[in-house]
Amino acid sequence: MPPSLTSFTDDALIAFDNLIDRTTGLVNPTIRLGVTGLSRSGKTVFISSLVHNLLNGGRLPLFEPVQSGRVSGVRLEPQPDDAVPRFQYEDHIRALVKERIWPDSTRAISELRITLDYQSASGWSRLFSPGRLSIDIVDYPGEWLLDLPLLAKDFRAFSEETLTLAKTGIRAELSRSWLAMTQGTDAAASADETRARELATAFANYLKACKSDERSLSTLPPGRFLLPGDLDGSPALTFAPLVPPVESKGQKGSLWAMMERRYEAYKSVVVKPFFREHFARLDRQIVLVDALQAINRGPEAVQDLERALTDVLACFRPGANSFFSSLLGRRIDRVLVAATKADHLHHESHDRLEALTRRLVERAIERIGIAGAGIEVMAIASVRATREATVKRDGHTLPVIVGTPMDREAIGGESFDGNRKTAIFPGDLPENPQWLFDALEASAANMHLPEVSVVRFRPPELDESGGGIKLSVPHIRLDRAMQFLFGDRLA
Repeated sequence: MPPSLTSFTDDALIAFDNLIDRTTGLVNPTIRLGVTGLSRSGKTVFISSLVHNLLNGGRLPLFEPVQSGRVSGVRLEPQPDDAVPRFQYEDHIRALVKERIWPDSTRAISELRITLDYQSASGWSRLFSPGRLSIDIVDYPGEWLLDLPLLAKDFRAFSEETLTLAKTGIRAELSRSWLAMTQGTDAAASADETRARELATAFANYLKACKSDERSLSTLPPGRFLLPGDLDGSPALTFAPLVPPVESKGQKGSLWAMMERRYEAYKSVVVKPFFREHFARLDRQIVLVDALQAINRGPEAVQDLERALTDVLACFRPGANSFFSSLLGRRIDRVLVAATKADHLHHESHDRLEALTRRLVERAIERIGIAGAGIEVMAIASVRATREATVKRDGHTLPVIVGTPMDREAIGGESFDGNRKTAIFPGDLPENPQWLFDALEASAANMHLPEVSVVRFRPPELDESGGGIKLSVPHIRLDRAMQFLFGDRLA
């Protein structure tokens, strides 16, 4: 995050927190892994599957420390931050494994510590290293990450950008009621609490409509308007963008001045504490995205996903940390952007999903002018809910995926009860992802994206071992993600 977004006091507090973390790390080596994602991308499922596979000896052939037998023990331990809610791993894995339902999505920050005992691959390191690494997994909503760019914007810039975006594409339809109310409001009029509340409610409803499954848009700050928590109804969440007055600054006592003050309070009370106490202390980060859902919803959802990724990646400063530099300006030195739900495609399209997501990331990097070093892209499935098969139709062999659709899920007019398995042809992604972006730029309004069937499947039914223990959760490339995110720290 650029220095201009923090004050001298913030920087001093961040440096103090980093000093404590690094000093503690000399005794107990620790890495802080941030896990976030855009709407319904599977953050909770990712953490639950990662921990379950480590604890239960899952199939992790590409995670070298486990594959080579150097990991001798894995255990959950109390987290270091007592003021942060614990990630309820046990409840989430029970939902996945026993009840075969997807756990509730992330609505607030939480944390979990998992510790690995290992033998270093280097004989020299074995003399000095305790052979122990704690991974503090910090789970937070992607909407909070999209709030960080607000720290660099005043209320006028925020209002102008939000109003302009609201008039484009499908947003124009979703924002009609709120925009009509906003355009009919005189920002220079006297402050009115009732009017402020009406505008904030209409604005929040617009954001919620954008986030709905039917639209699946991604760029939706301020994030707490979607996840208000205990701030619901507070002045810090009772504001909305306004049509800026002609004067450079609204008059004291005006509606504009009230909204501007509350916008600044939102940044001070909500955004800055998250940045200082959590985000600025991360070492590694994974950002989960549901690119398939965006493709399924159409060109505008894909373009909005790219816009959101641009905002997200602008928050990071990937680069190497030294011990001394990290005391003052800790960097997130590895960022993984993972396209989830790869199990919704046949394996022949996995590389295409990864290539498409990589192109989204590259375009985002080009826009914000940062180096791509330390940023990786993968297509994964934290929990594999399907298996692959083939079917013959009209003399042709089609690759299909087989799974149990969720209750009331419909495919081609056929509704399912949550118990019956079915095979579907998921469709194909284009071999060359550039075709998609060329078409988007040429005529987004008139083009059609590839037909991809996005069906919600139940978690898989797991077999039990001879001792009655459930086997580890199946996945796709979770081991590869682990290797990138913290495998080097177990070398």
